[in-house]
Amino acid sequence: MNATRTPVPILMYHEVASRPDSASPLAVPPAAFAAQLACLQAAGFTTITVSELAAAFAGGAELPERPIALTFDDGYADFHQTALPLLQRCGFTATVFVTTGWVEDAGPVPNPRPARMLSWRQVLEVSAAGVEIGAHSHTHPELDRLGGARLARELRDSKSLLEDRLGGPVPALAYPFGYSSTRVRQAARAAGYQHACAVANAMADAGRDRFALPRLTVRRSTRQRTFDQMMRGQHVPVIFAKDRSLTKGWAMVRRTRAVVRAVAGGS
Repeated sequence: MNATRTPVPILMYHEVASRPDSASPLAVPPAAFAAQLACLQAAGFTTITVSELAAAFAGGAELPERPIALTFDDGYADFHQTALPLLQRCGFTATVFVTTGWVEDAGPVPNPRPARMLSWRQVLEVSAAGVEIGAHSHTHPELDRLGGARLARELRDSKSLLEDRLGGPVPALAYPFGYSSTRVRQAARAAGYQHACAVANAMADAGRDRFALPRLTVRRSTRQRTFDQMMRGQHVPVIFAKDRSLTKGWAMVRRTRAVVRAVAGGS
């Protein structure tokens, strides 16, 4: 397959959990997740990791006939308990982006963990099962709002903690909330990452900045028909247009706040 021409879907998941276990709109019920995997399998998709995709885009490897990358942000414990067995049943792999400060047995955290998270033992078991482990910062801040020193620490500490535990390199990063900037992407390069995922709700291709690989959001409200359209790249669902509008609006608010803080600090 020619990796330079064919767009590839990178799907972004968070929790795989039903109500009342999670009220998050990003939590995909296990039955829906299983149906989505069955659909991918029936359609002849082959799952690859984000790092395998990035290597192919860089010209270092061939892609399978119908590639797709499945990613999971934050490091929820339900990946180990629920998602991993379903993936293994289909012979699929994935990339899990772990927020290292949220690891269940990582010690006290400044803010409560959003749910039950993977333990370090579970992170190792997930990795041993052939799933790629990537970094998702240390405390899950909005990276583009951090000063240079803290930004560097968030990226460096997450990477080094994972590499120490896994005993190998961690080349992949996903930005918390999907927020990045030129400065953040430069900091990610400086920290030693080889590529990074944003959101963007678009298909990925070799022409993209490897430090801003776009992903397609899968949420609780994603119906099977919409999922089918997403994985085939037939069109961008209306909900993605809404997401983009909200993201742009929130980015403007955040930029304005940053300017106000800078002015106030200099007065």
